[in-house]
Amino acid sequence: MKFVDLPSPNHAARPDGAGVDILVLHYTELPLQESLDILRDATRELRVSSHYVLDLDGTAYRLVPEDRTAWHAGKSWWRGREALNGTSIGIEIVNLHGDRHDYPPEQIAALVELCRGILMRHPAIEPRNVVGHSDIAPQRKIDPGRRFPWKRLAEQGIGLWPKAGARPLDGDFHKALQRYGYAPPLAVPPKEIVKAFQRHFRADRVDGMIDPETRSRLAGLLDPLGRAA
Repeated sequence: MKFVDLPSPNHAARPDGAGVDILVLHYTELPLQESLDILRDATRELRVSSHYVLDLDGTAYRLVPEDRTAWHAGKSWWRGREALNGTSIGIEIVNLHGDRHDYPPEQIAALVELCRGILMRHPAIEPRNVVGHSDIAPQRKIDPGRRFPWKRLAEQGIGLWPKAGARPLDGDFHKALQRYGYAPPLAVPPKEIVKAFQRHFRADRVDGMIDPETRSRLAGLLDPLGRAA
């Protein structure tokens, strides 16, 4: 794949002792040049950045070195931790709205290659720590959207996808969501957390309703003891 170095001034040192163990996928919701301009603008009151921007044709723009903190996650929560910028790598994928516009095949092929390289360099990123922005900020964000091909990425060893045919999960669904990684319902409205889960793992129905199929999808991600498979 093609890489273009286009450094952003918006970054900082990682916290002392912090390792990279989360990969966060976003969509830009803006065209390439506008996105690059914002992510490289040091004059904004709220400075933002990402490690990579992936264009529609598969070209990857390197903005921030992987050993530095980029400012892409904002207020975020996953597996009991908050403020995830310091331990994550962020990829902004050019897409004007991931609920309406498909991701081109050449872009996804490049994303698979880019993610595989990141996972090789940072083996602490477990499969369930490959997340979308909406997974870690359910009330604020919906990217990378309902058309993002999570299942295809999981088939390529990037992230998880539910095992088919799992018996619907019994018991407290929100506690099971927390075991997987999502924020507790006291921090975010419960329905918004379910929507985030559905957006990632059941994009044909994103309504926040805990029906049997949604319970089955979560069961397919957890082992019999309720841990991530």
